[in-house]
Amino acid sequence: MKTIDDLNFGGKKALIRVDFNVPMDENFNITDDNRIQGAAPTIQKILKDGGSVILMSHLGRPKDGPTDKYSLKHIVGHLSEVLGVAVDFADDCIGQQAKEKSATLKPGQVLLLENLRFYKEEEKGDEGFAQKLASLGSVYVNDAFGTAHRAHASTAVIAKFFPDAKYFGYLMAGELSNAEKVLNHAERPFTAIMGGAKVSDKLDLIEALLTKVDNLIIGGGMAYTFVKARGGEIGNSLVELDKLDLANELVKKADEKGVNLILPTDAQIADNFAADSPAYDGANDTIPAGKMGLDIGKESAAHFADIISASKTILWNGPMGVFEFDKFATGTKEVANAIVAATERGAFSLIGGGDSAAAISKFGMTEHVSYVSTGGGALLEYMEGKELPGVKAINE
Repeated sequence: MKTIDDLNFGGKKALIRVDFNVPMDENFNITDDNRIQGAAPTIQKILKDGGSVILMSHLGRPKDGPTDKYSLKHIVGHLSEVLGVAVDFADDCIGQQAKEKSATLKPGQVLLLENLRFYKEEEKGDEGFAQKLASLGSVYVNDAFGTAHRAHASTAVIAKFFPDAKYFGYLMAGELSNAEKVLNHAERPFTAIMGGAKVSDKLDLIEALLTKVDNLIIGGGMAYTFVKARGGEIGNSLVELDKLDLANELVKKADEKGVNLILPTDAQIADNFAADSPAYDGANDTIPAGKMGLDIGKESAAHFADIISASKTILWNGPMGVFEFDKFATGTKEVANAIVAATERGAFSLIGGGDSAAAISKFGMTEHVSYVSTGGGALLEYMEGKELPGVKAINE
């Protein structure tokens, strides 16, 4: 793996693809800066070497070109604080200002380019657009794992213009090595915990994991498709009626492969989908009409915790319930507590980005697990065995 440790960046202009797609409130205050913090070590290594840094990222999904809401200018102040360097800003990623500021950038200086997705060419993987970006720097570094599964201009195409000067940043290298450890070097027992809304979102991952894990725990909304497939009554709980046969097939495959597939047996049963809805703990296969399960119940949480406690490798992707509502966060928190306890006893725990990362952060447990991925979709595709365009571009 070609990482930035393979090069001294003294006198070089490093063009770094970062993932600064951070959440902000209505006043443009960053509400979670994990992605900025994650990229900081790569940036600081290059600056320490005596190089200069040109940062490029996307923010949100702008549909009609430049809009103030999606401008990266809003993160300049916070980014400067994190890096301890006054970050300059170019109001167009390939415009005249970007060219001039890049050309005059001195060692130790940092320039942030405007949102790449203000140009539709970015998501189209346009080669001409990639070449214009490439002309700004002398070395290319990809440190944006969260977009590595996208064949975009700044992640997959641009690398061809740096045939002998392309590297993984620390964040990318860490993501790949930790994912690889879980996928191919897992100490057993290996337990995967899958949650979230839909079986269809995790189908390929579940199929891939059935060849690798000892235990597969399924919670969250997707569990009700399995419960319904077995003939259970689930009221108004989330379900994919067109995936019932598939759910039964997955259970059968798990049995054939000797994988212990564990489903919840009880749920927090609510009157409606609301933070303050009345709720009670009851069996999740006899949920009355009109009611819905919004979290796993106490019995399931305890059972899941027992399995996690006995595990040596743990992969967690997806919450056990609607953890955004405090009342229905208990199951997710109990699973998180069990993962932390197992980690403290020597297990390796990988938290698979997205809602799982948000939950671990909400509970203040980020520092108490082995690794928290910054890339939800990218990690899923890597775990499914797919080749990520952003990774392939550096390795070629």
